Amino acid sequence: MSLKSMMDSAETAPVARRRRRWLGCLPFVLVLALVVVGGLYLNRHRDLLPIPVAEGCQVDSADGVIDLSLDQMSNAGTIAAVAISRNLPERAVTISLATAMQESKLQNLTAGDRDSIGLFQQRPSQGWGTPTQVGDPVYATNKFLDKLVQIQGYAQLPLTVAAQDVQHSGYPDAYAAHETDAKTLSGALTGRVPASLNCTVNSVGSAVTGPIGSDGLQQGGRAVSAKLKKEFGSTVTPRAMTVAGSADAAGASSSSSSAAADPQGLGLTVRTGSGTAGTARAWAVAQWAVANCQDLHITTVSYGGKVWRSSDSTKGWQTSGTASASGPVQITVSAKAATASPSS
Repeated sequence: MSLKSMMDSAETAPVARRRRRWLGCLPFVLVLALVVVGGLYLNRHRDLLPIPVAEGCQVDSADGVIDLSLDQMSNAGTIAAVAISRNLPERAVTISLATAMQESKLQNLTAGDRDSIGLFQQRPSQGWGTPTQVGDPVYATNKFLDKLVQIQGYAQLPLTVAAQDVQHSGYPDAYAAHETDAKTLSGALTGRVPASLNCTVNSVGSAVTGPIGSDGLQQGGRAVSAKLKKEFGSTVTPRAMTVAGSADAAGASSSSSSAAADPQGLGLTVRTGSGTAGTARAWAVAQWAVANCQDLHITTVSYGGKVWRSSDSTKGWQTSGTASASGPVQITVSAKAATASPSS
C-alpha cells in the first residue's frame, strides 16, 4: 500500500467510527423523541388517557377539613343517619362520631380488646348484644345512643364526659382529640352544611338488574332503598323515579347517565319532609348517598340545584342546569343486565 493510501485510510477511519457510533444511538434518539412528543400530546388531550385518582372522601367546610376512606365515610354516614332517624340533635351525632373515631377509627372491626367488636368496640360479654348484633353498624349505633340519651343533659356536657359515661373507657380523655373532626363530619352528615362532602372514585361498578318489584324498583334501586330505610327509618320515603333523566341534569357522559336516561327501576327519589328540618334531612340523604356511592353503585345524586356525578367525582358538587332547587333527593344507580344461566 502506498504512503498516500495509508494516510487516506487513517484520516477516514475516525469519521467511519463516529458515523457508526451515531447510527448506534439513533434508535435511542427516536424513542426519546417519541416519548417527548407523546407526552406533550397527552398533556394537551388528557381526556384520551384516563388517569386513576386517589379514591377517598373529604368534608371541606367552615367547620374544618377531614379526609376519610370510602369505608370510613360510609360508616360515619350510618352513625349520623341512625341519630337522624331518632330525631336527635347534632350534638348526639358529634359525640357518637368522636367515640367511634377513637374506638375503631370508624372501621367496623371484627375483633379488638378482649371481646370488643364493631364501630364502638362494644363487648358482648358486657351486655351490649350478641357478636352478630354489635357487628351491625345500625344496631351498634342504636345501642350507643340508647345509653347516651339516658344521661341527663348529655348535649351540654363536655364531649369526653358524655362519651365516657357510655363507654367506661380506660382512656377517658382520648375522645377529646376527635371533637373538631367529629363536628366537621356531623355538620355535613346531618345536612347542616350542604354540598360539603365529596367522594372521589374511579368507578362505582354496576348492580345486576332484576325484575321490577311492587315498589317499581329493580335490584340496584331496591338496595339503595333498603339501606335508606334501615338507617334513616321513617324520616325518609324512597320511591321509584318516574321522570326520565330527572336525576341527572344535562351534561353527564353517556357512560354515567345510562341509568338516568332509562330510569325503569334504576333510579329513585327520596322525600324527607318540608321546612328547614326537611331541607337539612334532604342534604343529609344526598351526602349519605355520595358516601355510599361505591357500595351501592350510585352514579348521580341531585338536590337543591346541585348534582354530584361519579364520572366527574373529582369536581365534587356542581351546579345543575335543570335540577330544581326544591323537591326530593334524586339518586340514580348504574346497572347491567343479569347473565342468563346456561341450560343444562
